[in-house]
Amino acid sequence: MLKNLRKLVCSANRRLPRMGLVTLTWGNVSGIDRERGLMVIKPSGVPYEDLTPECMVVVDMAGAVAEGDFNPSSDTPTHLELYREYGGIGGAAHTHSKFATVFAQNANYYAGIAPMGTTHADYFNGKIPVTRLMKKKEIAGEYEKNTGLVMIETLKKAKLTPEDMPACLVASHGPFTWGKSAKAAAEYSYILENVAELAYLSLHMTALLNEPVMQKELLEKHFYRKHGKNAYYGQG
Repeated sequence: MLKNLRKLVCSANRRLPRMGLVTLTWGNVSGIDRERGLMVIKPSGVPYEDLTPECMVVVDMAGAVAEGDFNPSSDTPTHLELYREYGGIGGAAHTHSKFATVFAQNANYYAGIAPMGTTHADYFNGKIPVTRLMKKKEIAGEYEKNTGLVMIETLKKAKLTPEDMPACLVASHGPFTWGKSAKAAAEYSYILENVAELAYLSLHMTALLNEPVMQKELLEKHFYRKHGKNAYYGQG
Protein backbone atom coordinates (compact mmCIF):
# COMPACT_ATOMS: atom_id res chain seq x y z
CA MET A 1 0.00 0.00 0.00
CA LEU A 2 1.28 3.48 -0.95
CA LYS A 3 4.68 2.10 -1.98
CA ASN A 4 5.91 5.34 -3.56
CA LEU A 5 4.73 7.53 -0.68
CA ARG A 6 6.41 5.20 1.81
CA LYS A 7 9.69 5.64 -0.08
CA LEU A 8 9.36 9.43 -0.16
CA VAL A 9 8.48 9.68 3.54
CA CYS A 10 11.28 7.30 4.51
CA SER A 11 13.78 9.32 2.48
CA ALA A 12 12.62 12.59 4.05
CA ASN A 13 12.97 11.13 7.55
CA ARG A 14 16.45 9.77 6.86
CA ARG A 15 17.56 13.22 5.71
CA LEU A 16 16.83 14.80 9.12
CA PRO A 17 20.00 13.57 10.88
CA ARG A 18 22.11 14.27 7.79
CA MET A 19 20.89 17.87 7.90
CA GLY A 20 21.77 18.09 11.61
CA LEU A 21 18.16 18.56 12.69
CA VAL A 22 17.59 15.65 15.07
CA THR A 23 19.21 13.88 18.00
CA LEU A 24 18.49 10.19 18.67
CA THR A 25 14.87 9.71 17.49
CA TRP A 26 13.58 13.22 18.25
CA GLY A 27 11.60 14.07 15.14
CA ASN A 28 9.41 12.82 12.34
CA VAL A 29 8.17 13.51 8.82
CA SER A 30 4.87 12.48 7.29
CA GLY A 31 3.19 12.59 3.90
CA ILE A 32 -0.43 12.28 2.85
CA ASP A 33 -2.37 10.69 0.01
CA ARG A 34 -5.38 12.98 -0.24
CA GLU A 35 -7.33 10.80 -2.66
CA ARG A 36 -7.17 7.76 -0.40
CA GLY A 37 -7.35 9.68 2.87
CA LEU A 38 -4.24 8.00 4.24
CA MET A 39 -1.11 9.37 5.89
CA VAL A 40 2.34 7.77 6.02
CA ILE A 41 4.55 8.62 9.00
CA LYS A 42 7.73 7.51 10.77
CA PRO A 43 7.33 4.73 13.36
CA SER A 44 7.70 5.78 16.97
CA GLY A 45 11.15 5.54 18.54
CA VAL A 46 12.88 3.74 15.66
CA PRO A 47 16.44 5.02 14.95
CA TYR A 48 16.80 6.86 11.65
CA GLU A 49 19.57 4.57 10.43
CA ASP A 50 17.20 1.60 10.76
CA LEU A 51 14.37 3.13 8.74
CA THR A 52 13.19 1.48 5.54
CA PRO A 53 10.11 2.18 3.41
CA GLU A 54 8.57 -0.97 4.86
CA CYS A 55 8.95 0.50 8.37
CA MET A 56 6.74 3.45 7.58
CA VAL A 57 3.28 3.32 9.12
CA VAL A 58 0.09 4.03 7.17
CA VAL A 59 -2.77 5.53 9.17
CA ASP A 60 -6.22 6.75 8.22
CA MET A 61 -7.51 10.22 9.01
CA ALA A 62 -8.85 9.00 12.34
CA GLY A 63 -5.36 7.87 13.33
CA ALA A 64 -6.03 4.13 13.08
CA VAL A 65 -3.22 2.03 11.63
CA ALA A 66 -4.18 0.88 8.13
CA GLU A 67 -0.90 -0.88 7.42
CA GLY A 68 2.42 -1.38 9.18
CA ASP A 69 4.07 -3.49 11.85
CA PHE A 70 5.11 -0.59 14.10
CA ASN A 71 3.34 1.97 16.24
CA PRO A 72 3.14 5.30 14.41
CA SER A 73 4.90 8.38 15.75
CA SER A 74 3.40 9.76 18.96
CA ASP A 75 2.99 13.04 17.03
CA THR A 76 0.56 11.43 14.57
CA PRO A 77 -2.49 13.34 15.92
CA THR A 78 -0.61 16.63 15.50
CA HIS A 79 0.17 15.89 11.85
CA LEU A 80 -3.43 14.82 11.20
CA GLU A 81 -4.81 18.11 12.54
CA LEU A 82 -2.53 20.04 10.18
CA TYR A 83 -3.68 17.96 7.21
CA ARG A 84 -7.34 18.36 8.15
CA GLU A 85 -7.04 22.13 8.38
CA TYR A 86 -4.74 22.79 5.44
CA GLY A 87 -5.83 20.98 2.30
CA GLY A 88 -2.92 22.34 0.29
CA ILE A 89 -0.10 20.71 2.23
CA GLY A 90 1.26 17.28 1.36
CA GLY A 91 3.91 16.83 4.04
CA ALA A 92 4.65 17.84 7.62
CA ALA A 93 7.77 17.62 9.79
CA HIS A 94 8.75 18.04 13.41
CA THR A 95 12.24 18.33 14.90
CA HIS A 96 13.95 19.57 18.03
CA SER A 97 16.63 21.40 16.06
CA LYS A 98 18.80 23.52 18.33
CA PHE A 99 18.26 27.15 17.38
CA ALA A 100 14.59 26.90 16.44
CA THR A 101 13.94 25.13 19.73
CA VAL A 102 15.81 27.87 21.62
CA PHE A 103 13.25 30.38 20.33
CA ALA A 104 10.39 28.00 21.17
CA GLN A 105 11.71 27.60 24.71
CA ASN A 106 12.02 31.37 25.18
CA ALA A 107 8.55 32.24 23.99
CA ASN A 108 8.01 34.59 26.94
CA TYR A 109 10.91 36.75 25.75
CA TYR A 110 10.79 36.53 21.96
CA ALA A 111 7.36 36.31 20.36
CA GLY A 112 8.55 34.27 17.41
CA ILE A 113 11.41 34.92 15.01
CA ALA A 114 11.27 38.38 13.49
CA PRO A 115 12.43 38.85 9.89
CA MET A 116 15.92 40.34 10.01
CA GLY A 117 17.13 39.77 6.48
CA THR A 118 16.53 38.40 3.03
CA THR A 119 17.30 34.78 3.96
CA HIS A 120 14.21 34.87 6.18
CA ALA A 121 12.13 36.78 3.61
CA ASP A 122 12.89 34.27 0.85
CA TYR A 123 10.83 31.63 2.64
CA PHE A 124 8.68 33.14 5.41
CA ASN A 125 6.26 36.00 4.81
CA GLY A 126 6.66 37.74 8.16
CA LYS A 127 7.48 36.79 11.71
CA ILE A 128 7.68 33.04 12.33
CA PRO A 129 5.05 32.68 15.05
CA VAL A 130 5.21 30.93 18.37
CA THR A 131 2.13 29.50 20.06
CA ARG A 132 0.72 30.53 23.38
CA LEU A 133 1.45 28.26 26.31
CA MET A 134 -0.89 25.30 26.30
CA LYS A 135 -3.50 25.15 29.04
CA LYS A 136 -3.39 22.47 31.73
CA LYS A 137 -6.51 20.80 30.36
CA GLU A 138 -5.01 20.76 26.84
CA ILE A 139 -1.88 19.05 28.14
CA ALA A 140 -3.80 16.59 30.31
CA GLY A 141 -6.28 15.81 27.53
CA GLU A 142 -5.54 14.93 23.90
CA TYR A 143 -2.12 16.54 24.08
CA GLU A 144 -0.79 15.75 20.60
CA LYS A 145 -4.06 16.70 18.92
CA ASN A 146 -4.17 19.94 20.90
CA THR A 147 -0.60 20.68 19.81
CA GLY A 148 -1.86 20.77 16.24
CA LEU A 149 -4.89 22.85 17.18
CA VAL A 150 -2.83 25.48 19.02
CA MET A 151 -0.62 25.93 15.95
CA ILE A 152 -3.68 26.36 13.74
CA GLU A 153 -5.07 28.87 16.24
CA THR A 154 -1.77 30.77 16.18
CA LEU A 155 -1.65 31.06 12.39
CA LYS A 156 -5.29 32.16 12.25
CA LYS A 157 -4.70 34.82 14.88
CA ALA A 158 -1.74 36.13 12.87
CA LYS A 159 -3.82 35.93 9.66
CA LEU A 160 -1.23 33.69 8.04
CA THR A 161 -1.83 30.96 5.48
CA PRO A 162 0.29 27.78 5.42
CA GLU A 163 1.73 29.01 2.12
CA ASP A 164 2.77 32.34 3.66
CA MET A 165 4.15 30.66 6.76
CA PRO A 166 5.29 27.03 6.41
CA ALA A 167 6.43 26.87 10.04
CA CYS A 168 5.32 27.41 13.60
CA LEU A 169 7.12 27.13 16.94
CA VAL A 170 5.25 25.37 19.73
CA ALA A 171 6.03 27.16 22.99
CA SER A 172 8.34 25.21 25.31
CA HIS A 173 8.46 22.40 22.75
CA GLY A 174 9.91 22.92 19.28
CA PRO A 175 9.32 23.61 15.58
CA PHE A 176 6.88 22.12 13.08
CA THR A 177 7.04 22.75 9.35
CA TRP A 178 4.99 21.75 6.31
CA GLY A 179 5.02 21.91 2.54
CA LYS A 180 3.67 20.39 -0.65
CA SER A 181 5.46 17.11 0.02
CA ALA A 182 7.33 15.24 2.75
CA LYS A 183 10.59 16.32 1.12
CA ALA A 184 9.52 19.98 1.11
CA ALA A 185 8.46 19.80 4.76
CA ALA A 186 11.89 18.42 5.76
CA GLU A 187 13.64 21.10 3.73
CA TYR A 188 11.61 23.81 5.46
CA SER A 189 12.83 22.39 8.78
CA TYR A 190 16.40 22.86 7.55
CA ILE A 191 15.69 26.38 6.31
CA LEU A 192 13.94 27.28 9.56
CA GLU A 193 16.90 26.10 11.61
CA ASN A 194 19.31 28.22 9.58
CA VAL A 195 17.07 31.28 9.82
CA ALA A 196 16.74 30.73 13.58
CA GLU A 197 20.52 30.51 13.96
CA LEU A 198 21.02 33.74 11.99
CA ALA A 199 18.39 35.48 14.14
CA TYR A 200 19.98 34.20 17.35
CA LEU A 201 23.43 35.41 16.35
CA SER A 202 22.05 38.75 15.12
CA LEU A 203 20.34 39.36 18.45
CA HIS A 204 23.54 38.55 20.31
CA MET A 205 25.57 40.81 18.04
CA THR A 206 23.13 43.64 18.72
CA ALA A 207 23.54 43.07 22.46
CA LEU A 208 27.31 43.09 22.12
CA LEU A 209 27.33 46.30 20.10
CA ASN A 210 25.28 47.99 22.79
CA GLU A 211 27.52 46.93 25.66
CA PRO A 212 29.68 49.61 27.31
CA VAL A 213 33.28 49.81 26.13
CA MET A 214 36.05 49.26 28.70
CA GLN A 215 37.52 52.45 30.17
CA LYS A 216 40.50 53.63 28.10
CA GLU A 217 42.54 54.30 31.24
CA LEU A 218 41.93 50.81 32.63
CA LEU A 219 42.74 49.16 29.32
CA GLU A 220 46.05 51.07 29.04
CA LYS A 221 46.95 50.36 32.67
CA HIS A 222 46.65 46.61 32.15
CA PHE A 223 48.33 46.62 28.76
CA TYR A 224 51.35 48.75 29.64
CA ARG A 225 52.07 47.05 32.95
CA LYS A 226 52.98 43.99 30.86
CA HIS A 227 54.29 45.68 27.70
CA GLY A 228 56.70 48.50 26.84
CA LYS A 229 59.65 50.11 28.58
CA ASN A 230 57.75 50.87 31.80
CA ALA A 231 56.30 47.39 32.24
CA TYR A 232 56.47 46.11 35.81
CA TYR A 233 54.52 42.82 35.77
CA GLY A 234 56.44 39.63 36.51
CA GLN A 235 60.04 39.08 37.62
CA GLY A 236 61.83 41.25 35.06
